[in-house]
Amino acid sequence: MSAIQVDKIAKTYSRDKLVVPVLNDVTLSINEGEFVALMGPSGSGKTTLLNIIAGIDRPTSGRVSVLGTDIAGLSESELAKWRARTVGFIFQFYNLIPVLTAYENVELPLMLTPLTKEQRKQQVETALRVVGLADRMNHSPNQLSGGQQQRVAIARAIATDPDIIVADEPTGDLDKVSANEIMTLLERLNKEFKKTIVMVTHDPSAAERAHIVRHLEKGDLLPGEERHENA
Repeated sequence: MSAIQVDKIAKTYSRDKLVVPVLNDVTLSINEGEFVALMGPSGSGKTTLLNIIAGIDRPTSGRVSVLGTDIAGLSESELAKWRARTVGFIFQFYNLIPVLTAYENVELPLMLTPLTKEQRKQQVETALRVVGLADRMNHSPNQLSGGQQQRVAIARAIATDPDIIVADEPTGDLDKVSANEIMTLLERLNKEFKKTIVMVTHDPSAAERAHIVRHLEKGDLLPGEERHENA
């Protein structure tokens, strides 16, 4: 079953009287439980495509359906609620709040839900346990390594138990060992927890861990896909 269906989306930005095309009639289908990597040079439109799939940005034209919801047709408030329950976000630079502990950072998205304090506690502790940081929950980000900070960010992304995880260069700021650990964790989330993952990366070794690799160039999604044995 298709989890994500992108139909002929285009995205343009206007600068004064200049119209800058970013995506050109992109069509993409991603099935439930797939792990897809988007690759391409800087400026190819891959992060814009990721943000449109995640409901952070809106297409100029075209349709985006995620788990049966036409997200392009949602109002801003509807979109915010949809994102909170459907999508987990992982960023290159972690986006952790420095004055909060690992526990408090992971709890943040749960504050927008109707969960009780005890229910939030259970979900935060479960998420930190999944990423291997149950013993670091009271540490602040500056007491953690880059790899550990990214694992906290992943715990935050999965705390609400979203169906879709979007990752924008999740290994881009990490050394090789930490990057490998993060990719192993993403593989586990995909295989064991059945999360559909869409990842933007420049790193060929990270892309190899995905089931499918698609390439963008100058706003166009190139035909054909790379399929890997781990699918």
